[in-house]
Amino acid sequence: MPKHFLYIDAALYLLQYTQSEMSPHLIAVGNKPHVVCIPLPFQSHIKAMLQFAQLLHHKGFHVTFVNTEFNHKRFLKSLGPNSLDGLPDFQFETIPDGLPSSDEKHSQDMNLVYDSVRKNFLAPFRNLLNKLNDNMNLPVTSIVSDGFLTFTITVAEEIGVPIAQFFTLAAVGFMSLKLYPTLVEKGFAPLKDESCITNDFLDTAIDWVPGLKDTRLRDLPGSWRTSNPDDVSFNFALEAVEGAYKASAVIVHTFEALEADVLAALSSTTSKLPPVYAIGPLQLLLNQIPEHHLKSVGYSLRKEETECLQWLNGNKAPNSVVYVNFGSLVVMTSQQLIEFAWGLANSKLPFLWVIRPDLVAGGWAFLPPEFVAETKERGLIANWCPQEQVLNHPSVGGFLTHSGWNSTMESISAGVPMLCWPLIGDQRINCRYTCYQWDIGMEISNDVKREEVKKLVEELLEGERGKELKNKVMMWKKLAEEASSPQGSSTTLDNLVNQVLLSEYRC
Repeated sequence: MPKHFLYIDAALYLLQYTQSEMSPHLIAVGNKPHVVCIPLPFQSHIKAMLQFAQLLHHKGFHVTFVNTEFNHKRFLKSLGPNSLDGLPDFQFETIPDGLPSSDEKHSQDMNLVYDSVRKNFLAPFRNLLNKLNDNMNLPVTSIVSDGFLTFTITVAEEIGVPIAQFFTLAAVGFMSLKLYPTLVEKGFAPLKDESCITNDFLDTAIDWVPGLKDTRLRDLPGSWRTSNPDDVSFNFALEAVEGAYKASAVIVHTFEALEADVLAALSSTTSKLPPVYAIGPLQLLLNQIPEHHLKSVGYSLRKEETECLQWLNGNKAPNSVVYVNFGSLVVMTSQQLIEFAWGLANSKLPFLWVIRPDLVAGGWAFLPPEFVAETKERGLIANWCPQEQVLNHPSVGGFLTHSGWNSTMESISAGVPMLCWPLIGDQRINCRYTCYQWDIGMEISNDVKREEVKKLVEELLEGERGKELKNKVMMWKKLAEEASSPQGSSTTLDNLVNQVLLSEYRC
């Protein structure tokens, strides 16, 4: 598509500084810059991208947010039929996901989504942007895409706009992906034979990557552990890394103090990446905006049960409740569910446990009547909940988590120490850093046993180690709050806006 806009002189931008809002706040003369934001179609990626889109909207952008039709319907079911009506300058659009229809109560199969992203998303996304560009008064001026959606780079090149690839990961999570090509070069992946996955092999130290500390092969996302060179998940990750080098910028959801060494390595000239911007914690940045118009737009694909907040208000002592949530995608066996259940019961401590209908592989999560009877006075089970409100409740003293990055950042931002049980994706390296670098959590064995769960829950909420973790996480919380101040990540966001997203802006 030919470029058909005139360059606007930089003097036409006005920067307005106020004490009540994040500053600077972008005021554009004439038509607003128009950013299209598109997440990988999973809960955690959508939430982070929505938060980022709200920040850009506050900076003066017209935002078009793109969901799959499947997830758009899930949002309308969980939030209400008018929940995504948005504003005149914050619109929602949809594209098909190319998959057979499925139960909207449950998550879609990850590998099927990955395969469909690679095969089916390019054409509808291109058509959508061409439709948006038919509005000559509000053409698309930039794209912020999930880092795993590499087809967006093709479209950005076709219409001549800058594109930032947003990896909704820690810097170490992104770095662990970035070394995938090196795993191929060194002969680690694909595996010659899956029988070579022994403990000794997985304990191989990764000592050739600047910025990574005390990291082993076992700490990397598990998609490299395949002997099939055509494995969908493995190639999906490889393509994301290749795409990052072609983008105008890379964004990671973190803050400088937390991951200074890794961020320095990613930004070094030897990394050969485009500019890398650390922007986060996203919710703390949004909290700097006293009254933003989009607060009513929710983030959850599942209906949140707010009754749990009333339960937490009911005479619960400060820091006395362990909150348990394994995220939106993790599945476990029925036996693992039972081990967690009896570990919580035997601790004799109060707990709030989120159990999705699809948490157990192949069937419904079933808890024994004896467990229900044992814990009815001090435990609450919910299908889903407003997690950030729960973590910031004064009665919550610990978080038993799958170590997803959104959950980890939310726990740090709330000053809540963690028990970590990682299974998939970047959860392993998030756990490694949470427990052994940042010193704000303890790891639960993959082969979970009730005795271990009981011991660690008691230690987290009542033991000396728990007190040490609490003190450390409160230190990181303070640094996270400093990072989200006008002198912290908000400044980095301004740099991204001015140096990348507005670099080709014309009106």
